[in-house]
Amino acid sequence: MEPTRDCPLFGGAFSAILPMGAIDVSDLRPVPDNQEVFCHPVTDQSLIVELLELQAHVRGEAAARYHFEDVGGVQGARAVHVESVQPLSLENLALRGCCQEAWVLSGKQQIAKENQQP
Repeated sequence: MEPTRDCPLFGGAFSAILPMGAIDVSDLRPVPDNQEVFCHPVTDQSLIVELLELQAHVRGEAAARYHFEDVGGVQGARAVHVESVQPLSLENLALRGCCQEAWVLSGKQQIAKENQQP
């Protein structure tokens, strides 16, 4: 297994465990303020952490799916596949006093990178 490191996100508001060689894309090109983007130097895979606006018309697991599919649609994804959606235990969250529920969605989207065709 590849060595990992703890990586602060959004100015240290929270963090993620990433492969040691993960490259912070903001060192290479502009990244929107609501995103943290990392890429793997060998596999050409990317990890995007995106803060999204609350959509009051969807809740729970449906909200996680809504945002994932919406981002895929905006980015022109050729394929969007949800692998799993799991609730997070609120007692393990730093923001536990601020939210009533939290979900993590794992999935894949097939999207063309910057100057590539889909």
